[in-house]
Amino acid sequence: MSAPSPLASARQRPAPGPYFSPLTALLTPRSVAIVGASGTPGKIGAIPVAMLREYGFPGEVFPVNPKAQEISGYRAVPELAAIGAPLDLAIVAIPAAGVLETLETCASLGTRAAVVFSSGFAEIGEDGVVAQAAMADLARRTGMRILGPNTLGVANINAGLVASFCPFFRPRFAAGGAIGLVSQSGAFGGYVANLAQDRGLSFSSWITTGNEVDIDVADGIACLAEDPGTRVILVYMEGARSGPRLIAALERARDAGKPVVVLKVGRTEVGAEAAASHTASLAGSDAVYDAILRQYGAYRARSVAEWFELGYAYAVGRPPKNAKVGLITVSGGVGVMMADEAVSGGLDPAPLGPTAQERIREIVPFAGTRNPVDVTGQMIGDLGRFAEMVEVVLAEHDYGSIICFNAGAGHTDESGFRIQKVWQHVRTHHPDAFIAVSGAVTPPVRRAYEADGCLVFTEPDAAVRTAAAMARSPVAAARGTVPDPMPRMELPEGTLDERTALRLLGEAGLPVPDARAATDPEAAALMAEEIGFPVVVKILSPDILHKSDIGGVALNLRSAEEVRAAAVRVLAAARAHAPDARIEGCLVAPMLDTRNGVETILGVHVDPVFGPVVMFGLGGIFVEVLQDVALRLAPFGLEEAHAMIGEIRGAALLSGARGRPPADVEALAQALSDLSRFAAAHADRLESLDINPFLVRPRGEGAIALDAVLVTRRGDA
Repeated sequence: MSAPSPLASARQRPAPGPYFSPLTALLTPRSVAIVGASGTPGKIGAIPVAMLREYGFPGEVFPVNPKAQEISGYRAVPELAAIGAPLDLAIVAIPAAGVLETLETCASLGTRAAVVFSSGFAEIGEDGVVAQAAMADLARRTGMRILGPNTLGVANINAGLVASFCPFFRPRFAAGGAIGLVSQSGAFGGYVANLAQDRGLSFSSWITTGNEVDIDVADGIACLAEDPGTRVILVYMEGARSGPRLIAALERARDAGKPVVVLKVGRTEVGAEAAASHTASLAGSDAVYDAILRQYGAYRARSVAEWFELGYAYAVGRPPKNAKVGLITVSGGVGVMMADEAVSGGLDPAPLGPTAQERIREIVPFAGTRNPVDVTGQMIGDLGRFAEMVEVVLAEHDYGSIICFNAGAGHTDESGFRIQKVWQHVRTHHPDAFIAVSGAVTPPVRRAYEADGCLVFTEPDAAVRTAAAMARSPVAAARGTVPDPMPRMELPEGTLDERTALRLLGEAGLPVPDARAATDPEAAALMAEEIGFPVVVKILSPDILHKSDIGGVALNLRSAEEVRAAAVRVLAAARAHAPDARIEGCLVAPMLDTRNGVETILGVHVDPVFGPVVMFGLGGIFVEVLQDVALRLAPFGLEEAHAMIGEIRGAALLSGARGRPPADVEALAQALSDLSRFAAAHADRLESLDINPFLVRPRGEGAIALDAVLVTRRGDA
């Protein structure tokens, strides 16, 4: 038997648990050595040395180069051992062949962290995987934290640290930035640095994780969550090595009140395969990532523009306190566009009342008064009247957002600062409002707006979309408490028959029918009489999942004679259509009227990254065609279950539609929570679970599982 491939072994290695050691030595080192330092401008080993000088790094810097006396004003040393004292951080900028030996030397000298620029590891194939596994072992053995390999590096602008060869750190970023970035792609991290330069924004910290041999995206999120200089965390990710670590990091950010905005690529099957090959990590199910991010308070952006604008907005402004938006414009047509965008994004452009509209007409007789409020070009010629109209809008409604399109009214410093004074007054008197201005402004005016917490956008629709995204971002606080663990049960192995599946679910607390197993038609008739008519008879076999497709179900049976005849038919149909199937007899259960309720589907999928995930949706075409489902990581309590129910597009059917009574949503939520506890308790044994249909009866009448398919794996799997 051949030995397992090194690549397979590396991928199957268990990921570390949700513990995060501080990254102090990486982000706030007191001393930095650059192995492979160069004095030749443009070389990878030259850039971080020059950056440390340009950014005024206050600690000790040791360029390591046996042929140089001085590099960028720092005294060079011929080798690491010549430094003579333990280092906080080593930057490794040498070919891959010498990296492991260098890292061993670093560790032996007491170095606390290393940044490995070098490529040529897991991204190139099995030989690289072997070398990278040795690097991971070194990190575990020595406790030295390693960023990379194949990373563009790290920066802490407020500490004067730029341990990167990214060219976009020139010109120098200003200290005091509030955006923390964690990117699994170095190239994308560089692209974002360029975007920030163009917008005049800065970072608190900037981390690119590369191949994640040690420090991963979860480490970065957890670290920035505790950084007082970071207001918002932007994350670019392709996959997670450890679901529990990512969740723990998101929880840490949520508890710290730090918004996390994620650009998760790999939404399609092709994209997921590309991401997995690039990061050598499990892509998992994209729908599961979507649900996990929502469940733990992160916002998933759908485009680079949305992602970056949200980072900007959270860093500079304040999120809307509600969905109401006041729209002010110098153009009626643009106002209509803004209103359309607001409604599409879930905002409420609530109209002004008659008194407020009359007051605006008194100020400017030809103004548009409803909402959007069209102040026309009056704002340019008479800022006093413009300020009055803004105050009327703010006084009328408790608007969570105020968005103004001023076109080119602020295109010079003089006019821009005059208008800015109006918004400065608004901010002073309405400190909790989301305020955004769209139009042409000069860089000095933009900086003045942003210093007051007022956002500036070039396009008015971008301003509205950003406000809408912030308003619908997941609630920062956790929803409810996690329920107590459920005691484990003994689960049979393989695909279970329906009777066994229902029995186990019943023991877990879910409502199930009085379903009984009969070995022959006569026993089926006796059981039907005990249950009470009408009944349903189904074939009982772990090998036949779609029973109705082969004539294995008989409905609405109202006598013992009908039950006997039906049992004969379904047994014969099963033997004819599935001669190799294990036939265990018939299942006899009460016949329930599915018209008296709403059919739903409940299920459990065991994700390879995150573990057991509970699925909920409406039955029938809503699942098969519309794919209208909600997902949550197990376990969860009633509040999360209710949020899950309200998330699907067809939720209105449960509230009562077309004259039907409201469904028993409380019973449904309890069942979802109980199912999540069952899934969490048996995560190591579950393969899959479907309860379809799960009938939710009218309010006060409960709910019940009408069919279930449960598949387990071996106990030692």
